[in-house]
Amino acid sequence: MALRKIVLDRVLTPYIAFVVIAGLGWIAYAPGLHGAFLFDDFANLPAIGATGRIDNWPAFWRYTTSGTADPTGRPLAMLSFLLDARDWPADPYLFKRTNLVLHLLNGFLLWQLLRRLGHLLAPASALVSRVEGAALIGSALWLLHPLLVSTTLYIVQREAMLPATFALLGLLAWLRGRALLVSGRAAHGAIWMLAGITAGTLLGTLSKANGVLLPIYVLLLESVLLRDAAPLPATAKRRYYGILAVLAGLPSLAVFLYLGWEGWHGIAYGIDRPWTLSQRLLTEPGVILDYLRLLWLPHPFTAGLFNDQVRAAQGFWSPPSTGVAIIALLALMALAVFIRRRAPIVSLALLFFLAGHLVESTTIALELYFEHRNYVPALLMFWPLAWWLAGLDLRSPSHAACGGWRVPRLALTAIVLAGLFTMTRQNAGLWGNVRDQAVLWAELNPDSPRAQAYAAQTEINSGHPERAEMRLRRAIAVHPDETQLALNLVAAQCAMGAVTAQALHDAETSLRTAREGGVLLAGWFERAFNMSDGRRCAGLDLAAAERLLDAAFANPNNARRGRMQDLFYLRGLVALKRQDGAGALQALVQSIDHQPRPGAALSYAALLGSHGYPREGIALLDHYEAIKRHGGGAGLNMAAVNAWVFARQGYWTHEFGHLRSVLMDDVRDLNDKAGTSP
Repeated sequence: MALRKIVLDRVLTPYIAFVVIAGLGWIAYAPGLHGAFLFDDFANLPAIGATGRIDNWPAFWRYTTSGTADPTGRPLAMLSFLLDARDWPADPYLFKRTNLVLHLLNGFLLWQLLRRLGHLLAPASALVSRVEGAALIGSALWLLHPLLVSTTLYIVQREAMLPATFALLGLLAWLRGRALLVSGRAAHGAIWMLAGITAGTLLGTLSKANGVLLPIYVLLLESVLLRDAAPLPATAKRRYYGILAVLAGLPSLAVFLYLGWEGWHGIAYGIDRPWTLSQRLLTEPGVILDYLRLLWLPHPFTAGLFNDQVRAAQGFWSPPSTGVAIIALLALMALAVFIRRRAPIVSLALLFFLAGHLVESTTIALELYFEHRNYVPALLMFWPLAWWLAGLDLRSPSHAACGGWRVPRLALTAIVLAGLFTMTRQNAGLWGNVRDQAVLWAELNPDSPRAQAYAAQTEINSGHPERAEMRLRRAIAVHPDETQLALNLVAAQCAMGAVTAQALHDAETSLRTAREGGVLLAGWFERAFNMSDGRRCAGLDLAAAERLLDAAFANPNNARRGRMQDLFYLRGLVALKRQDGAGALQALVQSIDHQPRPGAALSYAALLGSHGYPREGIALLDHYEAIKRHGGGAGLNMAAVNAWVFARQGYWTHEFGHLRSVLMDDVRDLNDKAGTSP
């Protein structure tokens, strides 16, 4: 009977409890599984079908090495998307379902980590049930938190979720190896630690660059918790700290040196952003404090994916909140170090959170703010609260707190979890409704041009261009230089049948002066050229569209940001509209010259051929073949690997040869029609 009770209390009951928590997580997220692809999904996922269906090894390797984010290209994250589709377009439900399964798996791994740490801190048998309760509550608070919805249901952010998986697996393996070392099984322990930290770091980094932070997490775990909670025998100390220095210390030092180099280089030579790196470093303390606010004061609806309203600080006291935030963050860091012995769980939660932001919130010139950056840093954030709710003492982790609070703490636990569940389900429901999501995000982010433009696009697509026009007029009055607002206003008016001269003038002005906005230019202009016959949108003829394109060419920021390839491509489309094959060839050649890529050359040549200019198509292929021989290597990154894969397979040789053959046939047909010889 005693054995049966131990098995039930210590094994089955905790697992049954976690299954219930995971079930609640699934129910909370279920309304969002039927949402659509969004933003960066379209920039990454179409690669699944870029060179045909992935049903053979050559296609597999072409796709897996095609990533462009980070020097690594994030191939493991790319690979994970093949679980959901082998061709494009695809069903977003399958991707979102896999993301949710991964989120629940991460919750399970977090629970296991908190259990093991808890039993090291409070090994007394009388505290087993409390430690198990703290682990369950801590993992449930993280699993059900509404701030993580914008990571879990944003398909492409699987790239942010996988590093959490490998970090948790790496930490669990490290703890296992440490325990074996303490028990005298040094060789086995070293193997576990080596495998955990190397595989965890490598696989995490191949998913996203912040996977490189695992060694720093290990150092924090050792210095804050393990050194005192699970002291090493004298015979094992030297060996263990040698392993720790090599496997965790040296990689951590490399990370800090790289971040320091990025900071020096960015400040000394500048960055391609509307703000300087110094301004970014001044801004991020306030951003991190806002993340903490959202974690500890959760909301059912947040800013979501729109954060362009976050403005870079101009100086230490400009705005004044900048200096306050920097001082507050430094004080928080000092507090975390100061209480390391007095409240180690609180100290670890804070330091782990700050360490988790080292890659994305310091010297690398990424955008200023994104909610999904909290997915890994928040893993241990709620463990101190869970420890207290389970009736354990934060100042003396191996002791129970006052026993008279048991019922109130259980009630408070239920209330908090119910609140998080409700807010997460509400937020997930919003992610399942594209139109409501766009409108609410616009309301929550009134100063975000991206949010207003996205809401306007949604209203146009849903048959309400008049609402989009009103929204955009209000936004343009505040942000007259935002291209995305001005161009969407033209689109809204075209959807109503006619565009005004004022809207075209505003669009021209914004295109001439905007600091950003080049990303949407190619797609918008392609649609505008298709409507330039004047029948579908009075006032938008080819001459008007070309004036807008000339304004974009006149903007020096477009040249600085590498948009010239797109602009020359668009000029080529104008020439084709005017039936000017020579002009189209000239513009498309200039586009290729700005960024020689085989895929672009192939599509441009095919475009010329499809418009009746096969000779020009062949000339463009000849030009690309000539200039590619003088191009340098792609460097030590995934782009170089991808180029090698394509070259090894002879993919481009085959595709270029096939297209050249088709174009030659078209030339012969033209010659036959003209009555001349080839």
